[in-house]
Amino acid sequence: MEPADRDREPDETPPDQRRFGALTRRGALLGMGAVAGVAAVDVGGFAYAGGWLRPDSLTPPVFADRFEHVYGRHDGFRRNHAKGLSATGVFESTGAAAAICRAAFFRPGSFPLTGRFSLGGGLPDQADKPDTVRGLGLLFQDPAGQQWRTAMINFPVFTDRTPQGFYERLLASKAVPGTGKPDPQKMAAFLDRHPETVAAMKIIKQTPPSTGFADSTFHGLNAFLFSNGAGATVPVRWSAHPQQAGGPAAPPASVGKDYLFDALIGAVAQRPLQWRFVLTIGEPGDPTDDATRPWPATRRSIEAGSITITGVQTEDAGNARDVNFDPTVLPDGITVSDDPLLAARSAVYARSFTRRAEEPKSPSEVNVHQVRS
Repeated sequence: MEPADRDREPDETPPDQRRFGALTRRGALLGMGAVAGVAAVDVGGFAYAGGWLRPDSLTPPVFADRFEHVYGRHDGFRRNHAKGLSATGVFESTGAAAAICRAAFFRPGSFPLTGRFSLGGGLPDQADKPDTVRGLGLLFQDPAGQQWRTAMINFPVFTDRTPQGFYERLLASKAVPGTGKPDPQKMAAFLDRHPETVAAMKIIKQTPPSTGFADSTFHGLNAFLFSNGAGATVPVRWSAHPQQAGGPAAPPASVGKDYLFDALIGAVAQRPLQWRFVLTIGEPGDPTDDATRPWPATRRSIEAGSITITGVQTEDAGNARDVNFDPTVLPDGITVSDDPLLAARSAVYARSFTRRAEEPKSPSEVNVHQVRS
């Protein structure tokens, strides 16, 4: 959390940033090594060695353990967004965003990308459902070797403001044996303590899911700071808007277990899929530390370019299976904001990557070749 924290005194740093902020400073080191089978740095281990995390704190291992407690342990898979499909494509920059950001990715040109479509949750073999969170992770690469990584979902806002809130909701959402649903009393108690989550859920319900991945809008949710060549800095949120038509989510009368992924595979086989990549510029007073609160719809936006997905692949070695979509791996010109979720995401993603990198790999639930045949 370096940019937002430079002017803080140590005792002014919010608790969630004290727990996870030191890890973010190593996020780029982890990110650059976490591609295509290259071993990643165990960020959590560095944190313990440096004494940055207290034993009784909410730590990355505790988070990873909780995902395993809720969803079970599935060796070789991500602890969250376990079910997924790798993708390849290109980002075509319009050059329009160069006025607010000096990052190479916003100069006019074309940049290769590695992507991953996924469903939220830690079950790699879960049945596709229209209301399950859909994710899109992207890794942009420039010729000079810089990377930019982002992990977006199809919600307009996030359900939790802090890592602690996310953790508590994870506990409350554990399915009860016999019903397959969360304990209503535990969930009600959680919502009583977190009115920000209640407000966010109302916003989410006003945006019904689309029919599938291809016509989903994906949101970066967290705020980042963009700086141009003159040193001027503005807060920004980004989103990807589909160029493919769609409608309200309604699965066919008879569908397979992987119908959302099967439809995506079929669509890409027909033609490349494309999303407009839009930057929204914040103004003074807009929250940069709270992903549960949207910015006003009147905020200025820039169409920075287009994301084109040209192919999808079953998750095997050498593709997005082995990419850690750490949102704090950023190019020169983009820095993290004061959002406490960013440092936590970086740290927990690192712990998840380290665990699954050391585990035996099982076949992915989604098989591209089987669908195409």
